[in-house]
Amino acid sequence: MRGITPYLQVSNTAAAIDWYTQVFGATETRPRLVAPDGRCMNAELEIEGTIVMLADGYPEIGSISPDALEGTSVVLDLHVADVDTLFSKALEAGAEEVFPLADQFYGDRAGRIRDPFGHHWILATQIKAMTGDEMLAEFRKLFA
Repeated sequence: MRGITPYLQVSNTAAAIDWYTQVFGATETRPRLVAPDGRCMNAELEIEGTIVMLADGYPEIGSISPDALEGTSVVLDLHVADVDTLFSKALEAGAEEVFPLADQFYGDRAGRIRDPFGHHWILATQIKAMTGDEMLAEFRKLFA
């Protein structure tokens, strides 16, 4: 495997897998690696063609979940065919709205949620293809 793969630390990998499967349509791509103490050391999912790895937090080696940190510095951006349906589904399944779903200047319909495990997700559908110059012009209009 090459490239960058998100590796999410969560407080309960089994529950996170269930939630990501129910809400995002994730599928497990490999068997979970569970340590003798019951903590999941590795799980692998596919969401919309992207591999995402998960593990229970291991504070003793510096792997801490967002809910244990009471925050996160990473936002995951998930583009789907129907953001309205997915956004509603995520909220109904226990996600918290961070930013409401709306048409954005950069050509996406997007909103932001915090999942039950503390991870932030921008959920989006492209509604207009834009060049870099068009996006920059729209951005500048926001601050004119």
